[in-house]
Amino acid sequence: PDAERLTRLGSALRSTSLDELPELLNVFFGHMSLVGPRPLLPQYVERYTPEQARRHEVKPGITGWAQVNGRNALTWEDKFRLDVWYVDNWSLLLDLKILLKTVAIVVTREGISSEGHATMPEFRGTEGSGRSRGDRALS
Repeated sequence: PDAERLTRLGSALRSTSLDELPELLNVFFGHMSLVGPRPLLPQYVERYTPEQARRHEVKPGITGWAQVNGRNALTWEDKFRLDVWYVDNWSLLLDLKILLKTVAIVVTREGISSEGHATMPEFRGTEGSGRSRGDRALS
């Protein structure tokens, strides 16, 4: 499993969220924002429902609404729902709130990983959406 391949150093970096610091370069170069839906693996895109794909209407971020409302303890469906909510409700004030909540969560190490996983389990598509792994004809 994922958790077994994580080294002690990697575990320490992940538990303090320091493993995210290199992403600041992506913010500096304009590829990412500080706040926005977390970038996911490219192979997941073809598994999104049209509603889930709306998360790409804004730049990806180092932290986001889903991260401050459950992080990796969320189901994929909840994570996508929160990402789309962020897209629909974006404001500078909301971004500030997310940044402040992020600091609090990092300090308390709340919701770092889902049970038994160092990262989120693989996204295989949404049940009943017609867009699950291996179902490329509907893409």
